[in-house]
Amino acid sequence: MAQLSYVSGSVGLITLQNPPVNVLSAATRQGIMESMKKALNDPKVKSVVICGQNGVFCAGADIKEFGPNISGPSIVPLIYDIEVANKPVVAAIEGSALGGGLELALTCHYRIAHSKTRLGLPEVTLGLLPGAGGTQLLPRLIGIPASLELITTGRHITAAEALQLGLVDHVTQSDTVDSAVKFALSVEGEPLDSRRISKRPCPHLPDLDAVFEAVMQKVRQKFYGAIAPIACVQAVRAAATLPFSEGMKREQQLMSTLFTSGQARALQYSFFAQRAVGRWSMPSGASWNTSKARPVHRAAVLGLGTMGRGITVALAQAGVSVVAVEIQEKQLNEAREHVYATLERGAQQSGVSPSCANITYSHDIQAVADVDLVIEAVLEDLSLKEKVFQQLSAICKPGTLLCSNTSSLDLNCLASQTKNPELVVGMHFFAPAHVMKLLEVVYGSKSSPEAVATAMQLGKKMGKISVAVGNCRGFVGNRMLKPYIEQSYFLLEEGATPELVDKALEEFGFPMGVFRMSDLSGLDVGWRVRKEDGLAEPVGTSGQITRLRGGRRYSPLGDILCEHGRFGQKTGLGWYQYGRPGGRVAKSDPWVFNLLEEYRARLGLTARPIDQQEVLERCLYSLINEGLCILEEGFASSPEDIDVIYVFGYGWPKHRGGPMFYASMVGLATVLERLDHYYRSNPDVPSLKPCKLLRQLVASGSPPVHKWKEITKKIQNRL
Repeated sequence: MAQLSYVSGSVGLITLQNPPVNVLSAATRQGIMESMKKALNDPKVKSVVICGQNGVFCAGADIKEFGPNISGPSIVPLIYDIEVANKPVVAAIEGSALGGGLELALTCHYRIAHSKTRLGLPEVTLGLLPGAGGTQLLPRLIGIPASLELITTGRHITAAEALQLGLVDHVTQSDTVDSAVKFALSVEGEPLDSRRISKRPCPHLPDLDAVFEAVMQKVRQKFYGAIAPIACVQAVRAAATLPFSEGMKREQQLMSTLFTSGQARALQYSFFAQRAVGRWSMPSGASWNTSKARPVHRAAVLGLGTMGRGITVALAQAGVSVVAVEIQEKQLNEAREHVYATLERGAQQSGVSPSCANITYSHDIQAVADVDLVIEAVLEDLSLKEKVFQQLSAICKPGTLLCSNTSSLDLNCLASQTKNPELVVGMHFFAPAHVMKLLEVVYGSKSSPEAVATAMQLGKKMGKISVAVGNCRGFVGNRMLKPYIEQSYFLLEEGATPELVDKALEEFGFPMGVFRMSDLSGLDVGWRVRKEDGLAEPVGTSGQITRLRGGRRYSPLGDILCEHGRFGQKTGLGWYQYGRPGGRVAKSDPWVFNLLEEYRARLGLTARPIDQQEVLERCLYSLINEGLCILEEGFASSPEDIDVIYVFGYGWPKHRGGPMFYASMVGLATVLERLDHYYRSNPDVPSLKPCKLLRQLVASGSPPVHKWKEITKKIQNRL
């Protein structure tokens, strides 16, 4: 897994050979150790260059080997042996140097990087810290502030930024190995003490305590409840305050704690789940991911509201030629300005040219006639969308894929309005569409594998994590969101406050609680949907409030706020008050407290104490139960698909893995017992009734989440 060869007479070239990205597996570590020993003991070798095969230096540790019994030589003494070598060692960095790969490079005496290389220490994203000296070496090389930012975020940086920080010694645009060999020849025989990073002190920083206190506060706020970023700060502090050997001991202590934590398990599960999503056969037995996706050179976006603008930006940034259509002239002009400004900002941040030339604008739907794919993004109104699909079917050239950005409507209804329903697929983006990573690709009963494959591939090209889901009301994400929101409303009726509910959810790890998020999204959006469904009836200030709709409990609290013109941040008033329309700072509103008291009095309800544990159990377990129902009904392929949707689309905290993984960690029997308890108290709330699959899993011994397929594979796909 690592081969020693001899070049230019005196240079020992050690090449890592573990395709595709040369991870530091046990065999690779063994190969490096043996090659280094041989090179250092060979009198003909005056310097050493370490490189990676196939244009990739090293992407770090082999995550598949993580466990209580890691075989092979430890990476820490291996890296130490490189640094203390009496011959100059040069890292020839191409492709990527991540995690343990960057730590390997840090222990080399010199680092030469190709201009297109990406570098970083992403261990924190797996619930860990750089455990092979990264937290001790990096601060000594580039300083404490820059090290804290890179280590606590796991951010990848370019070779240019690495050179500016002092992380690499030279950046080349030519052959990196050749450049590194020439450099190694030039430094043969030179003293190496000053090149050994472990011998250096951390650059002096005044007010050290204040700096670490500020960073720790920032980390706690940004990564609420996550322990790995905190451990990273503690490890870097050890580098700043302790000798290197003592700092290494502290790094290892912290790493040992993290390595066996539930959060590390959750983040590593999420890492693999993200790469496994969407592998699902179609109802016909054909698999979309074995079908050849059609090339999409030219796409159209129809409707340039908030979502349409974001989709246009995402397509243009992906290099797709876009026809952007909006029939309202004023909105078309506003969209043009918005898209241009967004692309300009993105170009400035990434250092590339803006993609504005990829877009043409029109207020005539006929402009979509020659595109390969259309994404409809008009208002979420079924009758309107049906008319649009009738028009598209008549206008577009044969074979054009017709996609809808609907968030909940029946895709089959839209497909029925076209000549070729097999070409209709859902592409549910999340706002803002050019930023959010998730894309639900929805197929209807007649969608072809090729059409689904094309939508999935286009999503990937746009930088999205695409997940294939079935066609049911709300699909996966929004369908699960409904009982979660319902429970939060019911909790208010029974004595909770918006602040209590939001605090419980935010301390769990959500970036926003349900009520703050509702205010941000706009309360009128859900109100419009409920009115279309015949649920939202005028309440007024007197008369009887009906809490049952269609035989199940319904809370009109959200409707009441909307009747008072409280739509959230956009109006400055919602569940909270914001000081002005468009304000972002949520403050408690006595008006809401009075409303809740009056509401309970009209219903004859007596407020009772509600603690945060009940909030979590009722909101999260009802959401989990709905996810299990989706699996049971065959509208999602696997628990991993559901978890990826919630982590990347709905703010589920990454360090908790996702709703299905969390249920497995809490204990399926516990989830079942608590749902049974709440359902007995609330028989008119069907979402609290444990689904059949949950009972089956518990009866089967509550297997870990990756073994649920042994039970779900028996489920009849009813699509």
